[in-house]
Amino acid sequence: MPIQDLKGQISRLPEQPGVYLYYNEGGETLYVGKARVLRDRVRSYLGAQGMSPRIDALLDDAARLEFIVTDSVVEALALENHLIKQRAPKYNILLRDDKNYPYLQLTTGEAFPRVLVARRVEKDDHFYAGPFMPAKLGRRTMALTHRLFGIRSCNEVITGERPRPCLEFDIRRCIAPCVRELCSEETYAVAVQHTKLFLEGRNDELVSDLKQRMTDAAVGERFEEAAQLRDAIRTIDTVRQRQQKMAGTELGDRDAFGLKVGPAGAVVQVFQVRGGKVVERIELVTDSDVQQPPDPETESGGFRLQAPAAARAEISAGSGEAAPKPLRGAGGEEEVLQAALEQFYGEHAAPPEVHLPVGLSESETELIEAWLTDRSEHRVRLVVPKRGEKRGLLDLAVRNAQVAYQTRFNENVAAHYDALETLRAVLNLPSIPRRIECFDISTIQGSETVASMVVCEDGRMKRSEYRKFRIRGPRSEVRGPGNSKPLGESSPSDFGTRILNDFASMHEVVLRRYKKVMEDGGPFPDLIIIDGGKGQLAAAYQALEELGLANVVAVGIAKKEELLFTRDHVDPIALATNSPALLLIQRIRDEAHRFAVTFHRQSRATRDLQSELDRIAGVGPRRRKALLTAFGSVAGVRRANREELTAVVGVKCADAVLAHFAALQG
Repeated sequence: MPIQDLKGQISRLPEQPGVYLYYNEGGETLYVGKARVLRDRVRSYLGAQGMSPRIDALLDDAARLEFIVTDSVVEALALENHLIKQRAPKYNILLRDDKNYPYLQLTTGEAFPRVLVARRVEKDDHFYAGPFMPAKLGRRTMALTHRLFGIRSCNEVITGERPRPCLEFDIRRCIAPCVRELCSEETYAVAVQHTKLFLEGRNDELVSDLKQRMTDAAVGERFEEAAQLRDAIRTIDTVRQRQQKMAGTELGDRDAFGLKVGPAGAVVQVFQVRGGKVVERIELVTDSDVQQPPDPETESGGFRLQAPAAARAEISAGSGEAAPKPLRGAGGEEEVLQAALEQFYGEHAAPPEVHLPVGLSESETELIEAWLTDRSEHRVRLVVPKRGEKRGLLDLAVRNAQVAYQTRFNENVAAHYDALETLRAVLNLPSIPRRIECFDISTIQGSETVASMVVCEDGRMKRSEYRKFRIRGPRSEVRGPGNSKPLGESSPSDFGTRILNDFASMHEVVLRRYKKVMEDGGPFPDLIIIDGGKGQLAAAYQALEELGLANVVAVGIAKKEELLFTRDHVDPIALATNSPALLLIQRIRDEAHRFAVTFHRQSRATRDLQSELDRIAGVGPRRRKALLTAFGSVAGVRRANREELTAVVGVKCADAVLAHFAALQG
C-alpha cells in the first residue's frame, strides 16, 4: 500500500501539535487533519488498512505527506479549518444544509445601500439577514423595507443630480436619494440604519427611535412625516406580534444543538436564541458516504458535511491520541457533534453558551472552548443542561432532529443505500454510485428512432433531469463487437440492420449527452447503465473514449437473462433475483424504457399528422401549399418530373423534392 512508502518519513515527524496533509500523485490535497502529537497521530494510519473501504481508498491514493507545526492544538484546529475551506480535500467530513433558504442582503458596501435577495452569505462588506423560512417571507420583508423606510430598489448609480424622482417616490416606496433636494446622504443613512435594525429583529430599539422622530415631527408641525412614522410603528408592531418566536425569561443568548444519528446518516438541529427568543433554526444533514473516509482514529461513518450558505469548510474530528477504532453507540454522536461544532462556528459567531445533548471528552471540550473564545472575543462555554427551562429547549431541538431524521432517512432510504453499496462491491467501484444515468433506445424497424436518459440519485428517480433525444442518423465510425469494419460499411447480414442502428443510436446519444455535460461542467454520473448487451455497451464506451471519459464506469443489462455486462469482465455478472442491487437496476432500466417508449409514441403520432412534404428540407408551408395546389396530392408531387417541379418551386427546391422521394424509394 502506498502509505507504507511514507513509513520512514512518518517515523521522523515531531512530537508536537500541528496539521498534516495527504496528497495524491497529482499533487491534489486528499485530507487535512489536526493532531496533538503529529508522530503518534499520523503513525496510526500505518495499521489502519482493512478498517473500511473508505479508509482503504484514502490509503491507496495517498502518495505524499506534509505537516505544519503549531504552538498549540488550538492553533492547529484553526489552521485545519482554514486549509479545509481553501482546498476542499476529497476525504474530509463536510456539513451541508439540506435546504437553500434565501437571505436578505443590505448592500452596506455601497454608498446608497439596497435590499436584495441572496442565496448564500458571502464574506464581504454587506450585511446579511436570514435565512427566511418560508422563502416568501424574505420577499415580504424586503417589500416592507421599501414601504416603511423608503430604501431604493433600483440599480441606478446615485449622484443626487437627477432632475426629478421616479414613480417609486410618488407611491411612497422610496425616499429618492437620487434627488439631493429631496433626500440627503445623511437622511438616507438614517433609513439604512433603521432597515438594519429591522432585519436584525431589534424591533424594540427601532420602535423607540421611530417614536422619538414622530414626536419631533409633530412638535415641528410636520404632520405628514409624523403620520408616516406612526404607520410604520403600527406595521412593525403587527409584524412583531405575528412572528412565531418562543420567548424565555432566562434564556439569554445561546445555541442549542439537537442531534439524531442513525445508520443512514445524521441530522443536527441548531436553535439560535438571542435576547431570550428563538430567532432561527438551522438544520444540518450528514449522509452516509463510503467514498469519504474520515480520520481512521475517529471514524464517524463516512459522513460528508457541508456548511449552510457558506464556503464548504471541512471538519476533521478526534483527539488524535487513541489507536484506530470504529465508532459504536454514543461515540458516533460525539464525533458528529464535534464535527458540527467546528464546522458551524467556522461560519457563525458563537454565543456565550452552547448547549449540547451529550458531552464531549474533557480534552476536546477545553480545545473547542478555547478556539471559540479566541474567535468570538468573549468567553464561550459548552454546557450539557440537565434540568429546567434550558433543558426543555434542548429537548425540543432533539425532538426536531428526530422528526427530521425520520422524514429524511426512512426505510426506503436504508434499502436504497444497501442496493448502492452492493452495486459498489459487485462492480468494484471506487465509491457508492450515488448518481446513476440510464440510456434506452426505442424504434420500430429504424423508424422514428428516439432515446431516453433517466437519472437516479441516492436510489430516487430525479424526473427533473430526465432527457430525451431524437436520433439524427447513423455514425459510420461506430463499430460493433468483434467487427473490424466501420458500421457504415457493415452489411445487414453481420448483425442485422436493427442491431446496427441500436449501436449507432447508442453511440450518438451518449456522445451528445456527455459532450453537453463537459461544456456545462457537470454533473458527471458515478455509473452509467445501458439497456442492452455487449454491443450497445461497446458503442457507449467508444463515445466516452472520444470525449476523454473512458474512466467513467458503464454497465449493460440484457433484458431476458437480466445479466450485467461490464468492460472489465469477459463473462456477464449474474445477480440473485432478489438482490437489492438488481432490483434497483431493473427499476431504473424500466423507467428509462417507459420514458423512451412514451416519447417514441409521441413522435409517431406527430409524424402521422404531418405531410410527407414537411420532411423535405427547404419546403415550408408556402411551398407545400403551392405543390399540393399544382399537383393535387403528395402522390402527384412524387410523379412530377424536374421541369414541372422547377416551374412551381424553383430549381433548388425541386432537386430537394426529387432527392427525398428517390431516397424513400431506394
